[in-house]
Amino acid sequence: MLDVRRLRLLRELSYRGTIAAVAEAMTFTPSAVSQQLAALEREAGVALLERTGRRVALTPAGVALVGHAEAVLERLEQASAELAATRTGLAGTIRVGAFPTATRTILPAALAALGRDHPELEPMVDEIDPAEVAPRLRSGELDVALVHEYDFVPAVPDLALDTEPLLEEPMYLASGPPARYGDAPGDGEDSLAGRRDASWIVSSPGTLCHAMTVRACQAAGFAPRIRHHIDDFATVLAMVAVGQGVALVPELGAADPPAGVRLTELPMRRRTRVAFRRGAAAHPAVAAFTAALRSSIPGARDKRPAG
Repeated sequence: MLDVRRLRLLRELSYRGTIAAVAEAMTFTPSAVSQQLAALEREAGVALLERTGRRVALTPAGVALVGHAEAVLERLEQASAELAATRTGLAGTIRVGAFPTATRTILPAALAALGRDHPELEPMVDEIDPAEVAPRLRSGELDVALVHEYDFVPAVPDLALDTEPLLEEPMYLASGPPARYGDAPGDGEDSLAGRRDASWIVSSPGTLCHAMTVRACQAAGFAPRIRHHIDDFATVLAMVAVGQGVALVPELGAADPPAGVRLTELPMRRRTRVAFRRGAAAHPAVAAFTAALRSSIPGARDKRPAG
């Protein structure tokens, strides 16, 4: 019989690629992970791993077993959801991940609604970039999370996760006084191409927002001249207002811009989705949190995408 805990480690290895990374994510020592995977190979009766330098690659048998592991873990999530549904009332904790804009604009009303409807359910929120959500959901550090994707930065598929659409919003070019750093639009056009000579304010490298700005500018025919790295959109707009550069800002991050900031809507969109482990959609806590999110968004019925 194959051990489910060892299957989970093998599945995580398929995503992370090294024993050390799996150990860090799952709070094991590297030697313990190696021992558990060796035991899984003995249970399976075939080689599941082969070393390639510092990394560990899955054999064809290992790849096939990971596919079965995904199905097994999904069924366990479904079982947990069904058992939870038999209990009276919601209680305990639900661990929530959310990116900063959502934490500021969506979550407060959603948490208030959740508290009114399910006072015994205790949400615990971690602010996190969507790029870091998937491994934390897989490892069980989070139960549900808000993630987003952009037209130029589509979501990377993850077989361990499911998502539901929540909100779609336009993107804006934020510009201010043409002060010191080439903020004035070129060729009289307030567009990305017209800002090829401007200084840019972007998010930190490695975030989806950083990748979005760089790829959008590249699609417009230039590489942005980055002057500032700032993750908070309110701070970004404050910097734009004093002529420190231009920036791309989603609608949720563009509320109440400072005086002097000009917002030009672009043919680009950001889509926010609710993410959870595959099989957990029907879990009462996940469903209750998702319902609270939908009720907290003004005009959510009109803004929710069809897909």
